[in-house]
Amino acid sequence: MQVDAFTTQPLGGNPCAIIFDADDLSTETMQAIAQENNLSETAFVLKSDVADVAARYFTPQEEIPMAGHPTIATIYALATSGKLPQDKIGKPGTTTQIRLQLHAGVLPIDIVWSAATGPNQAAGVDSVIMAQLAPNFGQTYAAQSIMPIFGLQPEDVLPNAPIQVVNTGTPQLMIPVRDHNVLRRVDINAAQYVALRKREKFFSPHLFCLDGATDAGDTFARHVVAAASGSFEDPFTGSATGGMGAYLWHHGLIDSSTFIAEQGHWMGRPGQATVEIVGQPNAIETIKVGGSAAAVIHGTLLI
Repeated sequence: MQVDAFTTQPLGGNPCAIIFDADDLSTETMQAIAQENNLSETAFVLKSDVADVAARYFTPQEEIPMAGHPTIATIYALATSGKLPQDKIGKPGTTTQIRLQLHAGVLPIDIVWSAATGPNQAAGVDSVIMAQLAPNFGQTYAAQSIMPIFGLQPEDVLPNAPIQVVNTGTPQLMIPVRDHNVLRRVDINAAQYVALRKREKFFSPHLFCLDGATDAGDTFARHVVAAASGSFEDPFTGSATGGMGAYLWHHGLIDSSTFIAEQGHWMGRPGQATVEIVGQPNAIETIKVGGSAAAVIHGTLLI
């Protein structure tokens, strides 16, 4: 099944392929399938002894411990395909919770059920909300060593905001910038970027500003995934959005612990998420990132 996450409209947000009943697939086969699909991530649904369900996430290049949009897409796919346990299926207007086992840990996931049914809200699923792990705030970097890799200047960084690795399940490099104009000027030096990622301990960079793409948004971001391949941008990145929320709250850059994050609009795949940071800025307990989804493809894996 293929699902677009963080959107109510098919062909928006970020696409993810979901492979059900994948327990008999080897790691090598999962990686080959992810490479075949050639999406940002492919999710493989497994049985779990410690949670309601387990999943493994693969990019075309590697397995990753946790990611946001595959989580939203996977739970949406389970809910709309009748594969959830009966006691996890909610009545219209209610919320149920399941526990999802990932390499990063076991995460509670809320499913918000709606009375609406139709092509974009199948089976009455209104949204899926994932609770990410408490953040770890890691290494900081000097702007002059990072910004030129993205075709930017040190002064393009948001004033008094560090460039820092934040991990809420997957370590992401947070790069806060002044405005949309800076985001539009991003021009990655692929060789320098590949060298940076090999040298440092983070999965991918998240460049963002405190201004939505629409009037509804509070932040807008661009996320780097594979500069060396020539296709560097991810339409919507749930794990990095959670890390960004923790970063903004921790560093006092936002006044509210809830906000709307936007991403992908300049790619023609607009995406939106709700973000809620739970806890005080210096004692964040979790970050909840939620969004809608839309099914695009149903099919059979012929291997």
